[in-house]
Amino acid sequence: MKEGEIFMLKIIDIRQGKDSDLFEKLADRESVGMQDVVDKVREIIENVRKNGDRAVLEYTKKYDEADLDASSIRVSGREIEEAYDSIDPKLLGIIRKSKANITAFHEKQKMNSWFTTGEDGILLGQLCRPLGTAGIYVPGGTAVLTSSVLMNALPAKVAGVERIVMATPPRPDGSVDPAALVAAVEAGVTDIFRIGGAQAIAAMVFGTETVPRVDKIAGPGNIYVATAKRLVYGYCGIDMFAGPSEIMVVADDTANPVFVAADLLSQAEHDVLSAAILVTPSIDLARTVCSEMEEQYKKLTRKEILGRSLSEYGAAIIVGDLDEAMDVANRIAPEHLELCIEEPFSRLAYVRNAGAVFLGNWSPEPLGDYYAGPNHILPTGGTARFFSPLGVDDFVRKSSVISYTRNALEKAKDTVIGFAEYEGLDGHANAIRVRFEK
Repeated sequence: MKEGEIFMLKIIDIRQGKDSDLFEKLADRESVGMQDVVDKVREIIENVRKNGDRAVLEYTKKYDEADLDASSIRVSGREIEEAYDSIDPKLLGIIRKSKANITAFHEKQKMNSWFTTGEDGILLGQLCRPLGTAGIYVPGGTAVLTSSVLMNALPAKVAGVERIVMATPPRPDGSVDPAALVAAVEAGVTDIFRIGGAQAIAAMVFGTETVPRVDKIAGPGNIYVATAKRLVYGYCGIDMFAGPSEIMVVADDTANPVFVAADLLSQAEHDVLSAAILVTPSIDLARTVCSEMEEQYKKLTRKEILGRSLSEYGAAIIVGDLDEAMDVANRIAPEHLELCIEEPFSRLAYVRNAGAVFLGNWSPEPLGDYYAGPNHILPTGGTARFFSPLGVDDFVRKSSVISYTRNALEKAKDTVIGFAEYEGLDGHANAIRVRFEK
């Protein structure tokens, strides 16, 4: 171990105006080998766009080692029945409890169309309509994220989307995790396809002989999935530019170091690019947390991922006080922000940039992943500065409504004509003027 390190977590002291290259390193996590990834993903997208199912099947065999044909891309009703028969009833109960909480939370996000009237019969308003078709991507990879099925699909279902299409990678034998299938049906998914990666994104965007074209794609994925979403944006909508997961815990001397260590490890186990950051004014707490992480690490199974993510992107940042800690949090704009401090509610007003905020020692991040209700599909990599968690609004389109009477337009005509003429758009001005010519 290098001097200044305890276990795999670097201790970085930024008091007295010092800075660290960690901030830039966190922002650059997705750019490692990015051009090679972009070139490869662009090739996959064009191939799927041109050759449809044939290209999708070729990539499925190449990357997922599953030998499928066009008739087996879609998950059948019989497979879904078998999934219900095979899963533990206790797990089905867990899925349904989480579904109830997630649905209840997202029901509160629903917006209604509205109208307002003014003088001379003016009517203005906004129509809110659900998307016709939504595509959700549920990753496979190193962990089966059944919870992501619920988090993806339920906001779309609450929004009123009629057709929800799910894509998820198959196992080498072509099967899909039964719990994921059951969660999809429980959440209102209408079509399930056993395809993954960039090829799945391309298939849902452009459509194939088997996979329908969708209006918008939501859901997390690896760097190839994230890059594919970036490249197809414009052909359809996407939820956000999601990258590797991250957690930041702001803690003071009142924090329980056992809890803090466990929470940091809980996110670091996602991926080798995941980031786990402790920010505290207490160097004693930082050292205790690092030691506790070492002990808990020995009991966990995903040691290789944990070791790589923590050694590369884990840190304990020492600040002067909690004000400086909140400045660091807003600068990094973490996906998950825990406030393990004496009075967490007193600092909530200081939070400007974060995907989800967890208040106090008894609100651990996994609670948000599985059960509490708010969505766990969150902006990453600093994009919480301008993106929000996935929600009902992502599956709704809004249309403005304008209705003027003759009297109302006559009062407004000189203003509209004047504005149009100033911009040099005499056709615009003429469209007003002709209505009042004798």
